[in-house]
Amino acid sequence: MMDLESLRGRLIVSCQAYPGEPMRDPRTMAQLAQSAVIGGAAAVRVQGIADIQQTRSAVEVPVIGLWKDGHDGVFITPTLRHALACANAGAHVVAIDGTRRARPDGLSLEETIHGIHSASHALVMADCGSLDDALAAVGAGADLIGTTLAGYTGEREKTAGPDLQLLEQLSAAGMGCPIVAEGRISTPEQARHALDAGAFAVVVGTAITHPASITSWFVGALGAE
Repeated sequence: MMDLESLRGRLIVSCQAYPGEPMRDPRTMAQLAQSAVIGGAAAVRVQGIADIQQTRSAVEVPVIGLWKDGHDGVFITPTLRHALACANAGAHVVAIDGTRRARPDGLSLEETIHGIHSASHALVMADCGSLDDALAAVGAGADLIGTTLAGYTGEREKTAGPDLQLLEQLSAAGMGCPIVAEGRISTPEQARHALDAGAFAVVVGTAITHPASITSWFVGALGAE
């Protein structure tokens, strides 16, 4: 089982591409992960079974794996079946929807986390949207708490950058497990602010690994259509 201390104060890079994009290929995502590790990433986060397998073979840092199925509601590794597939593909940590919403397979969050722990050596990262989500996820046995879904579940307003207020709330609540800042972190300064607000580690994805978005930011700044 991986040592979470290796992630303390460090950067995790999310290497994902949307369906239909030119870079939506497991080998490409693994190469992105390799590049991120060269730059100093302490871990990587990838989506899809093939991506997990390719990336696990390409890098020596911990791999956080997930499986997105759908687009609305609970779609980040939504069932125990999805989670175990990620673990079996080689994920050191399986990221799952960690909200209090009903899961498609009818299992509770606690049952899902217990199922992952019982059937694999993988840790569980609960992607949460609020303080109440996080408290429930910790009670259910999650090993890490992510702010991934803050602003996307209707419980909190979507902030322009990272939800620093939520990070401060989680830190003040004494969660008892690492808090990972994720979501809308676009600059090194925002990553630093997330750590200062109480994050154990910081995930950055789009601003590092999504050329289409990065390009559009520059195009927008130039006022081009």
